[in-house]
Amino acid sequence: MNAKSLLQPLAAAALALGLAAPAAGAAPQWVGTWSASPQATWGAGFALPNGAPERLHDQTVRQVARVSVGGGRVRIALSNAYGDAPVTIGAARIARSAGGSRIQAGSDRALTFGGRRAVTLLPGAPVLSDPVELEVAALGEVAVSLYLPQDTALRTFHWEGRQDAFLVGGDRTADARLDGGQVLQTRPFLSGVYVEAAQPVRRVVAFGDSITDGAASTPNRYRRWPDALAQRLAPRGVAVLNAGISGARVLSDGMGVSALARFERDVLSQRPDSVVLLMGINDIAWPGSTFEPTRAAVDAQRLIDGYRQLIAQARLHGVRIVGATLTPFEDALPGSPIHDYYSPAKERVRQTVNAWIRDSGEFDAVVDFDAVVRDPQRPTRFLPAYDSGDRLHPGDAGYRAMAAAVDDTLLFGRR
Repeated sequence: MNAKSLLQPLAAAALALGLAAPAAGAAPQWVGTWSASPQATWGAGFALPNGAPERLHDQTVRQVARVSVGGGRVRIALSNAYGDAPVTIGAARIARSAGGSRIQAGSDRALTFGGRRAVTLLPGAPVLSDPVELEVAALGEVAVSLYLPQDTALRTFHWEGRQDAFLVGGDRTADARLDGGQVLQTRPFLSGVYVEAAQPVRRVVAFGDSITDGAASTPNRYRRWPDALAQRLAPRGVAVLNAGISGARVLSDGMGVSALARFERDVLSQRPDSVVLLMGINDIAWPGSTFEPTRAAVDAQRLIDGYRQLIAQARLHGVRIVGATLTPFEDALPGSPIHDYYSPAKERVRQTVNAWIRDSGEFDAVVDFDAVVRDPQRPTRFLPAYDSGDRLHPGDAGYRAMAAAVDDTLLFGRR
């Protein structure tokens, strides 16, 4: 069999996945394989707890991340996006995770930044580490350890980690395991992991709020809908990046800056092939609730205008944008400190917005998450089997059903 005959089946397989056929001798490429969108920390006066220490000093924090696609070299991104002072990282290391705070023997690597072990994150700025040789498999876990030697105010983090992070005293970045410290479920400073992939990789960004961020999913088990999507697609050469922020809105800042403000940083900078947009329920529900008791309601047209701006930005950069319908929220958050999140008037706005998402033809494709998870007998609520119990967020089964509804044609079009 000649070389051309050998390449033909590979090309056909690549086209079936919506991938470009690999060119002979194609150079490796750096791709984002995991992300956590930066947020500003908040004080005790907010309706939800911060869950992170206010300051760090002579402490090591170890965070675990499950990548999507793998590669032979790796680097990380750190963010001081919301800091008002420099942050010094005295040492940073990466290893393959062995579960919990443990790392696999022989896999630990020191990270450098411009050849130096220490780095300063300037206010408002990101930092990218130098590449390091480390074989990381698709869907493999890495442990990133950061040592903060100086008294440091924690101003930039990701709130909804859904994964244990480990905080201990001293520089213990090289320790095989971290015992005796504090367990966090937030992500200080770490915003991305990149791998050098030997084969062409397609990229999908899930851009949303707490339902994309995985609120109410089982911690430490990767049960968010983008996790389930990555489980299916990453072994086929598709990177899935989660750019969800709990409390996120399209039009206004809240527990993160607005979608319009962060779209370029959290989505377009990843050079994705497609983005799945699931956001807007907080734009509708926050006004008049405990979060914003005096704010005026947002009408459907304002939210639609915001979507149109995101569509325009995506098209300008050649990115396919998939609109997702907003899921049910009748009587959301019962028994919680958050009141008046739902009302019949807000439900009418959701229905109007969903009708536009489905029928306007302005998105490149639509995934009807509302139809996937709603109760046919009471469509303003979740199907009980898919409800986490708070009537706002899916449980693990609901997230799996959502991921199953996102197919290759939606993401990459027909080939």
